[in-house]
Amino acid sequence: MRYRSLSLLIPCALLLSACTTVTPAYKDNGPRTGSCVQGGPDSVAQQFYDYRIQHRSNDITALRPYLSDKLATLLSDASRDNSHRELLSSDPFSSRTTLPDSAHVASASTIPNRDARNIPLRVDLEQGDQGWQDKVLMIQEG
Repeated sequence: MRYRSLSLLIPCALLLSACTTVTPAYKDNGPRTGSCVQGGPDSVAQQFYDYRIQHRSNDITALRPYLSDKLATLLSDASRDNSHRELLSSDPFSSRTTLPDSAHVASASTIPNRDARNIPLRVDLEQGDQGWQDKVLMIQEG
């Protein structure tokens, strides 16, 4: 009787420990030079769009916590270059040239075929009575 209950208990314990052990999809290979925003991909993207809508300026340095090191450097260099400044006068983070009035980022868990590095997001944007949907690819670096 004792062995029977142990023979049932041991496989259940092994199964439970196997289900709770999670290994990361990739190793973090270094620190970032800038600060990061905390949260999952969809909540970080929502915070990004909310910040852009509340602070209607083209100050790229204010967006630094939301951007990767490489993208922040690229946009900062482009904002200082007169030949690229015109490109940044419109909204570089939307398919339209003007900044939206509202944005809603769909949950990342409802989007199929995502891996640990490339996270596709759908963003419903509105400006006045016009609405459109942008598809954004969030790429996790590290």
